[in-house]
Amino acid sequence: MQPPNRQFTPEKHAADALAVALAAHGVSADVHDGYGLSLVSVWVGLVVWCDGDWYWWRAGWDDRRKRVLYARHPAIEPSRAARRVAFRYADLQRRHPLSERIRDLGDWCFLIYLASVSPVVPW
Repeated sequence: MQPPNRQFTPEKHAADALAVALAAHGVSADVHDGYGLSLVSVWVGLVVWCDGDWYWWRAGWDDRRKRVLYARHPAIEPSRAARRVAFRYADLQRRHPLSERIRDLGDWCFLIYLASVSPVVPW
């Protein structure tokens, strides 16, 4: 059976470029695409949208107007956009760190992964 034929799209290419640039800053991200948009999921409350021309993400809240504030950056500069997103990521991590339970879950997920790929169980 053949895998589905994935068509190259500018928004997916730009989102992948942003994910690679974020990795250079030590930030991991997941890329999802479809319906003419791609999403780069970075952290709770930090999803970067991409249409192939622009990246945009939630940058804050305007209390007076009761509205979300968005930042945007041209998709032709993924490394500069990644730097801005990495600053937002660091800010969100400082304000909303992972709970102990979720942090511990990450260790367990890694151990389960090791057990699934290795014939020798690490414990």
